[in-house]
Amino acid sequence: MTASGNKDTLVGMGADESDWTPVPLLEDIKERGRVWEDLARQYGVTNPDPPWKTSLDGICEALAAGSCSSVGAAERGWLDGRNDRKGVGGSAPLPVLERRWEEDELSETLYRDVPFPERQLLALAHSLIKRGLVKEEDLARRMNEVLRRLHSA
Repeated sequence: MTASGNKDTLVGMGADESDWTPVPLLEDIKERGRVWEDLARQYGVTNPDPPWKTSLDGICEALAAGSCSSVGAAERGWLDGRNDRKGVGGSAPLPVLERRWEEDELSETLYRDVPFPERQLLALAHSLIKRGLVKEEDLARRMNEVLRRLHSA
């Protein structure tokens, strides 16, 4: 919560904090959304991975572009104690290590009751909203567009 009391302004604390503020749209998805396992069973799909999983992995890679060459070195330095978390980053909008740390923190807190890979998707959306790379309203609008197309087919 911000000093002004507007909890909607802040959706996550600094990279080294674990005090995450829920995003209303993502909370609604968490509470009312359906998981791939249930949808696959309903529609007779045998693939254990949802069709969007490959796109999700690609989006994560694209967001980390520019930091990929230094990821291995930064990760090794972090693991052996030479780098602290604050010093690991990069020029990318969402460096790989930051995304993974946030995903882990969000998975242990806000999204602990959500199964994987839906939990990964919610954590990525949360990180993108937190950084201002995606607006909650824009995401909601796009989701409604997709839902309309789905129901018109």
